[in-house]
Amino acid sequence: MEPKSEASQPDSVRMSVWRRLLSRRAQYALDLTVLVATFLLAYLLRFDFQIPASQMRAVWVQLPYVVLLQFVALAVSGVYSFIWRYIGLAEIWAFGRAAFWSALPVLVLRLGLPERFQDWRVPLSVIVIDTVLAFGGVLAIRVLRRVVFERYEKHQRSGTSGRRKPVVLVGAGRAGVLAAKEIQGRGDIDLWIEGFVDDDPQKQGAVIQGKKVLGSTRDLPRLASELELDHVIITIAQVSREKIRRIVDICERIPIRAQIIPGFYELLDGRVGITRFRELQIEDLLGREPVKLEEDEVQSFIRGKTVMVTGAGGSIGSEMARQVAKYGPQRLLLVERAEFVLFETDRELRAQWPEIEIEPLVADVCDASRMRWIFAASRPQVVFHAAAHKHVTLVELNVAEGIRNNVLGTWALGELAGEFGVEALVLISTDKAVRPTSVMGATKRVAELVVQELDRSHDTRYVSVRFGNVLGSTGSVIPIFRQQIVSGGPVTVTHPEMTRYFMTIAEAAQLVLQAGTMGEGGEIFVLDMGEPVRILDLAKDMITLSGLKPYEDVDIVYSGIRPGEKLFEELQTAGEDMAKTRHPKIYIGKVNAYSSDEIQAAVRRLRELVLSGADEELRSYLDRLLPEAQLAG
Repeated sequence: MEPKSEASQPDSVRMSVWRRLLSRRAQYALDLTVLVATFLLAYLLRFDFQIPASQMRAVWVQLPYVVLLQFVALAVSGVYSFIWRYIGLAEIWAFGRAAFWSALPVLVLRLGLPERFQDWRVPLSVIVIDTVLAFGGVLAIRVLRRVVFERYEKHQRSGTSGRRKPVVLVGAGRAGVLAAKEIQGRGDIDLWIEGFVDDDPQKQGAVIQGKKVLGSTRDLPRLASELELDHVIITIAQVSREKIRRIVDICERIPIRAQIIPGFYELLDGRVGITRFRELQIEDLLGREPVKLEEDEVQSFIRGKTVMVTGAGGSIGSEMARQVAKYGPQRLLLVERAEFVLFETDRELRAQWPEIEIEPLVADVCDASRMRWIFAASRPQVVFHAAAHKHVTLVELNVAEGIRNNVLGTWALGELAGEFGVEALVLISTDKAVRPTSVMGATKRVAELVVQELDRSHDTRYVSVRFGNVLGSTGSVIPIFRQQIVSGGPVTVTHPEMTRYFMTIAEAAQLVLQAGTMGEGGEIFVLDMGEPVRILDLAKDMITLSGLKPYEDVDIVYSGIRPGEKLFEELQTAGEDMAKTRHPKIYIGKVNAYSSDEIQAAVRRLRELVLSGADEELRSYLDRLLPEAQLAG
C-alpha cells in the first residue's frame, strides 16, 4: 500500500482532530469543565474574589452535588440529543428547563436544611449567579462551535473566485430569511446579497440576517441602477400569479433578470433545497394557490389498499400515481401499454417510495383477457382511469381508434371493476366533453355517460372528474411553444382570441383524489379552473421569459383553428347546474343522464362500427347520440 502524500497528511490530521473535538465524550468534558468553573466563579463573585477560609469547606462540599444535578438536568432535558451545528432558538427552551430543574432542588436544600447542615446550603446569590452562568456557558459553547464549524465549512466548500454577483431578494418573509441564511452560510454560491425588498410597510428599514430591507418592489429600478444588480431572486414560498406578473413586468422594464425559489410543495416534499434558484417559467405566471386537501379523507380512501392507475406512464397518469403513493397504498398497480414510459414511472416511484409494493403492468385497457387476468390476480380496490387518447387532431384522423380506447376501453374496464368488487372507479374526463366540437371531446362525453350507466348496475362507486388543460402535459401547447422558441420561431398560435383553462398537473391530480373521496356514485365533478388564459398572451410571456422580444426576436404567426378545436373551452353546458361541494375548488355538474337502454344500445352500436372501421359513420353516430355536439365533417 502506497504511503500518503505529504500534502494529504495535514488534511487527515485535521479531520482526526475534528472528530475528537466533536465526539460526545469531548462534549461531556467541556460541559463539566464549564459547570465546575461557573460554580467557582459564582462564589468568587459572591465574595468579591476573596472567599473566606471558613467558606472553602462549604465550596468543596457543594460543588460535586450541584454540578451533578446540573449535568443530569442537561441529559434529561434532551440537550445531548441535539445536533450542535443546528443549535438555534428552538433548542434554547431545553437549556432553560435544565436550568430550572437543577436549581430547584438546590434551592429546596438551601431553604429546608437545618443549620447543622450549613456546608450543604448554597447561598441564594450563588444559586442565581451559578445557574445563569452555567447554562449560559454550555449554550455558548455550542453556539461558538456552530459558528466555527460554519466558517470552516464555508471555507472548505468555497470554489468561487472573483467578484460575487450582487442580488436583492424579493420577499423578506420566512422563505427569504431561509434563502439569505443558506446563501451566506455556503461558499459555493457566487452571490452577494445587497438586501431585501418587500411591499410590507412594517418591514421597511428592518435588518434581517444582517441585510437591510431596502424598499418595496417599486424601488427595484432605482436599486438595480445604484447597486449594479446582476439579477433579483423572488423568495416568496407561496406567491400569487398576479404578484409574480407584477414583479416580472417591473424587471422587464428595467431590464433585469429574475429568478425564483422552488415551489412550496417541492420544498415540503424535499425534492429541492431553498437555494435551488431557477429561471422564471410560464408555470409560475399561470400557477394558482396550493391545493388544500382533506388529508384524513384522502388517507382513508387510499391507505393500505391496492390502487390501480391506468395510463400510468402519461403525464396525468404518472402524477396520479405519485399523489396516490404519498398516502401509503399497500400496493400500486401501474397499467400502461407504452413500455418505455411505464419503465420510467416505475423506476421513479420505486426510488422515492421503496416501502410500497409497486407493480408495472404492460397492458392495453381494451385487451379484455389481459385486464381480466390483472383484476383476478391483483384485486384492486380503487381504480383511477387516466388511459385515453387525448390529442384532438390525431383523434379526428383516427376516429375508430379514439372510440375504441376512450369509450369501449372505459366500458370494459368499468365492467371488470364492478365484477371484481372494486370500491371506486374515477374516470378522468376533460372540458372538451362539454358541447363537443371534436371526436375526442365526444368520446370523453360518452365515457362520462358510460360511467353513469355502470354506476346504476354495480355496487362500485363510479365518478367522473372533468378539468381543462394541464401545464406541460404531453402534446400540450407549452412544450410545443418551448420547442418553437428554441428553434428560433415562429411560434404558431391558431387564433388571436383563442383561450384555454390551465392548471398544474399536481393540482389536477390532487383534486381528482379529493373528488374520489367525495363521490357517492354517478357524479360528474367539475374542477375550478380559475380564469381562462389567452393563448396569444401565453406565447408572448414564454418568449419574454426566454429573454427574447415577441415579434422582434421571435415572430408569432396565426395558423388557423384546426378541425375539432374550439375558440373557447367550457366546463359546463347550457342548462347544467353546478352544485357546490365541501371543497371550494370542486363542483358537481348536474347533467341529464341517458337511460340504461340508450347507453347499452349506443355501446353495442359503437362496437359494431369500430370493428368495421367506418370513421365517417362513427362521426355521424356520435353527432346523433349527443344532440349538443357539433362535430366537424
